[in-house]
Amino acid sequence: MTTPSATPASSTVWFLNGPNANLYGLDANKTYGSDSFPVLQQRCESKAASLGIQLNFVQSNHEGQLVDWIQEARGAAQGVIINAAGLTYSSVPILDALLSFPGRIIEVHMSNIWRREAFRHHSYISKAADGVIAGLGGDGYELAIEAMSRLIHRGA
Repeated sequence: MTTPSATPASSTVWFLNGPNANLYGLDANKTYGSDSFPVLQQRCESKAASLGIQLNFVQSNHEGQLVDWIQEARGAAQGVIINAAGLTYSSVPILDALLSFPGRIIEVHMSNIWRREAFRHHSYISKAADGVIAGLGGDGYELAIEAMSRLIHRGA
């Protein structure tokens, strides 16, 4: 059995989470799974460490803060993974910031946005993203980190 090549230790990825992601695990309907945000963060940090990636895993309920972080990632990170949450469907400022980011971008969602309300079927973020992972809950977060590692490592 072969294992994926690790990304060089100098690789940095910013994992940005938008509004209400801090409430994961508290939804009675379990739309976003049962893992709390701190549990998801720990899972992601463990996955990143196993791949030799320095992960900056953050969350904000404020659009401007997400834009600021995307701008800060320029020159500081090789990749951005983003779950813009509800801002996915409305934020041109986040799209514009992502379009100015020179590295790789992966859009991720806990739920399958195409099985939900019609307004969730259009993502502004997708225009900037190299790929989209949706509907796999916390596993999708870990898969996004693995996919980002491969993109950075290959230089694709």
